[in-house]
Amino acid sequence: MSRSASSPLSRRDAERIVLHAVDEGGLERDLAYQLGRSLGDATLREPVLEGAFESKCRAKGSVITVSRNVFIPLTNLCRNRCTYCTFAKLPDSAEAKSYSVEDVADVVRGGVATGCTEALLCLGDKPEVAYSSHREWLAGQGFASTTEHLVEACRVALRGGMLPHTNAGVLSKSELEALRPWNASMGLMLENVSPRLRERGMPHFHAPDKDPAVRLRMHEEAGELAIPFTTGLLLGIGENADERVDTLYAMRDLDERYGHIQEVIVQPFHPKPSTRMRAASSMPDAEIAAWVALARLVLGPQMNVQAPPNLAPEVLELLLRSGLNDWGGVSPVTVDYINPEAPWPALAELRQRTEAAGQTLRERLPVYPEHVRDRRDLFDDRIWKTLSGFADSEGYAREKPLRTREEAA
Repeated sequence: MSRSASSPLSRRDAERIVLHAVDEGGLERDLAYQLGRSLGDATLREPVLEGAFESKCRAKGSVITVSRNVFIPLTNLCRNRCTYCTFAKLPDSAEAKSYSVEDVADVVRGGVATGCTEALLCLGDKPEVAYSSHREWLAGQGFASTTEHLVEACRVALRGGMLPHTNAGVLSKSELEALRPWNASMGLMLENVSPRLRERGMPHFHAPDKDPAVRLRMHEEAGELAIPFTTGLLLGIGENADERVDTLYAMRDLDERYGHIQEVIVQPFHPKPSTRMRAASSMPDAEIAAWVALARLVLGPQMNVQAPPNLAPEVLELLLRSGLNDWGGVSPVTVDYINPEAPWPALAELRQRTEAAGQTLRERLPVYPEHVRDRRDLFDDRIWKTLSGFADSEGYAREKPLRTREEAA
């Protein structure tokens, strides 16, 4: 079934490769390279989509999940300078903001009032390293570091009746340990494992925390600590097809070693007017769906594969054919601060369109039902006490969570 790297695939070749992947529950790397290089061809995308959808259905049935959340950007200061990002602000910007614990409590109250269960805490990498003004602000709030501030914010969210999920950029193992008791899950987008993207002129040249080795190490340390972990592939920032495939295999290897990867997000880059990559081309929707499908074939039928619905709102039906089984977090309260130009779909619309495509939408928690049911080892006793009150007998979100006020030590 193997072909040389220079030989284009025929549709029959692609169909054979995909059928083999579906039946075996995975895909060999050389065959994934061949499929990945071919996804610009519309005639070859169709069998990839069909196979990925079949793989998803065999393991997940008709269920598509979504988490009702609030997005709390604890600080939008960041020491990295990625050429595509509008989240990070400079301290003297009018848009720079850091949330006090009282601000966090206010957002959580709004989330609880609208039935949200997940408090997504997102922030820039190591802002106190780059900015003395932020060190001073932290000290004024009573904290010696951003991590201390983050731990307290997670405690406040948990006490307020929501389950924290933290995405704080690169953290040390000791910082992960400090956060684990107060988080249902954590995450870090791997984005891409190619060191080429850190070279001069590439998007991560001025972003030390985007070093693939650094990000892979954090994934490994989260595995050693048994933390339910979200990762993801970022599409369209200058990487090539083989580098995307290598990134998917790095994720698969991590989960095979530690069993802690709870979901993989396949997220397209959208160029933004105020960035240095504003003139870059967006990836066509059909290719985005094809890469979601290839992720399913590489990662296997049991992995939770997510594509954000606000980043491709016109083609949700196509994405539903791609093998995904999760829409991610959708908020009735807050915007997507990473992509503020892309509003969330209303949950009612998302349900209607999902069901019109023959699928069933179910609400989950920051962790997936199978991890709630079967992986008690992934949770600290303190978070488990609260988590179990949010879950129904199958591990999905209860219609009315039994919210408890967790008393922080």
